[in-house]
Amino acid sequence: MLLRIFGASFAVTVVSLVVAFFYGGPQALFLCVILGILEVSLSFDNAVINATVLQRMSDFWQKIFLTVGILVAVFGMRLVFPLVIVWAASGLGPVEALRLALNPPADGAAYFPDGSPSYETLITDAHPQIAAFGGMFLLMLFLHFIFEEREIKWLQWIERPLAKAGKLDQLEVVVASALLLITATVIAPDDKVSTVMIAGVLGMITYIAVNGLGEMFHIPEEGEEESTGGPSGLAKATGKAGFFLFLYLEVLDASFSFDGVIGAFAITSDPIIIALGLGFIGAMFVRSITIFLVRKGTLSEYVYLEHGAHWAIGALALILLYSIGTHVPEIVTGLVGIALIGAAFASSIYRNRKERAREAATAS
Repeated sequence: MLLRIFGASFAVTVVSLVVAFFYGGPQALFLCVILGILEVSLSFDNAVINATVLQRMSDFWQKIFLTVGILVAVFGMRLVFPLVIVWAASGLGPVEALRLALNPPADGAAYFPDGSPSYETLITDAHPQIAAFGGMFLLMLFLHFIFEEREIKWLQWIERPLAKAGKLDQLEVVVASALLLITATVIAPDDKVSTVMIAGVLGMITYIAVNGLGEMFHIPEEGEEESTGGPSGLAKATGKAGFFLFLYLEVLDASFSFDGVIGAFAITSDPIIIALGLGFIGAMFVRSITIFLVRKGTLSEYVYLEHGAHWAIGALALILLYSIGTHVPEIVTGLVGIALIGAAFASSIYRNRKERAREAATAS
């Protein structure tokens, strides 16, 4: 099973490393490995959240996410997205933006001799609006989860009162708006206040719209009856639900990618190496981890993993917003997410052992 799930990722990794070696020699090979590790470490919480949504989708839409979705993740977010940023920020055409990316100034300078900014500089300058959009989208996802009443709670001392507070209508919008206002007025540079506000509001609107469409076409759980009746009604509802869940997953995946794409430029500004390391290696392994979690039923067995992933999302959202004014090392982002998910995994194991011990005591 492991070979079937991770085989394609290992194969793509080998091919990507070979391509990187022939493209830029041992240095490019080394950078490609580093970027792949960076992407997996930053996106493990992404895999957990993807799995919670993916298991609600039909086999057809799961295959769409794992095929079409990987093309969007690899080429859209890791290659085209940085070029679009440069295109929009500099006014250059797409061909000129690609030429600028492939021909950086000598000695790693931020500007060319004529004073024009480098590809890396343009990407870095766009970080505030990217972080504001992605941070607010992920923050809304975290708040929606944490303010919802759930039967199973991990950190009961804080999740229980937050779930009670969540009975107030649209509380997540109020909290997110307040944090966006604080970010724009206190954290963001003076010349980026309006940009951060606009990008943050767009992130909130995107989450509300995509999440709302997904919930509108709810997939009936096992045992529920389909109100429309008949095979055609069920297929139609599933098709719409699958489409909007797919759309939701793609936006979610993009939001998780922002920190990795921006962080990659601290390692290299070469778009080919970034696409190979973050996209072909990192994104493929994140997809494989997602499939593994769904096929093995890991989320059902380790019930606190979903909670840990959402707390990691909340931490990532706050880090993205804070990074608008102060650089946060990528290793901090990765370690925070891994620590929270690791703690949730350990708590799940402890809970399972207690449940088995209780059942054994009852049986005896």
